[in-house]
Amino acid sequence: MDDVPTRSQSPLPSAAGPLTLSKEPLLPAAPAPLPPTIVTLPLAFTGQPGEFFRIWIVNVLLSVVTLGIYSPWARVRTRQYFYGHTWLDGHAFEYTAQPIALLRGFLLVGGLFVVYSLSQRFEEYQWISYVLAGIFFVTYPWLVYRSLKFNAANTVYRGLSFRFHGGVRAAYVAYFLLLLTVPFTLGLTYPLAVWFQRRYLLENAAYGTARTRWGKDVGPVYLTFLIALGIGIVVVCTLGFLIFGGIALLGVSGGLSGVFQRADSDGAANLQTYVLLGLAAAGYVLMILVYTALWQYIRAALLKYSLQDLYVGDTLRLQATFNPVQLAWIGVSNLLAQIVTLGLLTPWAEVRRTRYLLGGVQVQTIAGLGDFQADANASESALGEAAHEFFNFDLGF
Repeated sequence: MDDVPTRSQSPLPSAAGPLTLSKEPLLPAAPAPLPPTIVTLPLAFTGQPGEFFRIWIVNVLLSVVTLGIYSPWARVRTRQYFYGHTWLDGHAFEYTAQPIALLRGFLLVGGLFVVYSLSQRFEEYQWISYVLAGIFFVTYPWLVYRSLKFNAANTVYRGLSFRFHGGVRAAYVAYFLLLLTVPFTLGLTYPLAVWFQRRYLLENAAYGTARTRWGKDVGPVYLTFLIALGIGIVVVCTLGFLIFGGIALLGVSGGLSGVFQRADSDGAANLQTYVLLGLAAAGYVLMILVYTALWQYIRAALLKYSLQDLYVGDTLRLQATFNPVQLAWIGVSNLLAQIVTLGLLTPWAEVRRTRYLLGGVQVQTIAGLGDFQADANASESALGEAAHEFFNFDLGF
């Protein structure tokens, strides 16, 4: 009886030898999960200059005739055209803001601007303009905050609205406190302020319930400004050398002297003045072009830096493949075309830039774009009447 194992005992090994364990698995191993399939979806802009010109010219004429009252309708019509012609995965974006809601903000800001301008004309009332300027400067971060919430809530894709979850305190850090330090640091903290502003925007946006993730360092921002500064110094020094060197060379070689000697004394003096004024004007125009080109490059480089590897939730990522130098050239050439045509090529310029920019942005996703869920917070979809009291700033992003 002692040799019979109980339920709590294990069977003993047989007399033939010790028990050996088999190395073969009792169950087949589970197959390794397949990596997710990454789908790349390009953005596309289908707007045409001729179509937008008809919208643009009507907006301009009605805004002039109504002394700016039509401006909210012009802004909404313009954005609805550009959003409606921006396509992703077979669906276009929508801009759903109501012009009448923006009208109150335009009237308020317009009225304050009229008071500001009139108070500047009379010395005894100039203090009013200083007070208004101070109020605007102090409340500017709050206006930016309301603007971002307003624009996000009125941007719709596949029936879902975007959201902005940033707070007022962070807005004052990015758009007020850091900007106050710029004059005292000789501009060294300006790139830091730009980086804070980008982070405030890109880490607080959301599509439905999916929050965006950015998490980039400030180093590339400083590098962008240093590159632009270095190019600017080289170009300005080169232009200065060519202009002043040419003047000195003409004076030494007698080129100008010979011309002046062939005219009477008054004509020589006038001709010399005209030549110097012409050279000064050419140098001034070239300096403006250099500044414009460098600023366009900074904007383009920072835009690519901002969009590259921007995550939306855990399944979607943006990629930016456009060339900042090419985008800067488009900006400069667009500006020149608008100046030469007195603004008539503005629709062509805006369509040209948007088409190139959006053509260089792709969306990489491992899930369907229809799988995103709507934000359950109903209060943000309406945003409240307070957001409609001020016009929404175009932040240029």
